[in-house]
Amino acid sequence: MNLFILLLGFPGVGKLTIARELSPLLAAKVIDNHWFNNPILRLLDDDGTTPLPNGIWEYTGRVRQAVLDAIVAYGHTSANFIFTHAGIEGDERSLRTFEQIAGAAQRREALLVPVRLLCDEEELARRVTTPARRERLKSIDAQASREKSRRAQVLAPQHPLTLNLDVTSKTAEASAAAIHDHILGIAQTMRRDSASDTIPA
Repeated sequence: MNLFILLLGFPGVGKLTIARELSPLLAAKVIDNHWFNNPILRLLDDDGTTPLPNGIWEYTGRVRQAVLDAIVAYGHTSANFIFTHAGIEGDERSLRTFEQIAGAAQRREALLVPVRLLCDEEELARRVTTPARRERLKSIDAQASREKSRRAQVLAPQHPLTLNLDVTSKTAEASAAAIHDHILGIAQTMRRDSASDTIPA
């Protein structure tokens, strides 16, 4: 189908878990944001709660761009990709990351489908402290999670295909199914529009 699905959400919301559930439904490769972050973060003495130096994200951005360039240059033209991004509305770095991914989709002529994963503050704080997150160099600070939920919003791309999905009480399987249904609906609409364009007036 040549899809770029972008799962947006705060740390702990379940982006990677949902991506893994969605992957077989779309025969898509999962490109987690920590693929880009961890080669750099492993160079630091990061404890999962102390704020990281701002300058570090310039280096992770370079890694991300290299991966996107490789997808554009060598990825099969019909391949699907699922990306994850902890984007924050109004944050310049978050917007740059979105623009990197959207730019790669445009160069590939891929269909970009952003999905905002939303979650209740306390449920998010509970999820963020799971031990497996620390093993993958992810934030485990529950208080920081609560503060982010109160003062910020998940990045909201100005994109017509964006899906807003509340996953507070949804399993990863149910969330993946809802995203899959959204994409199928988009595909059906596109086929309908394409068919109507070929009908003589």
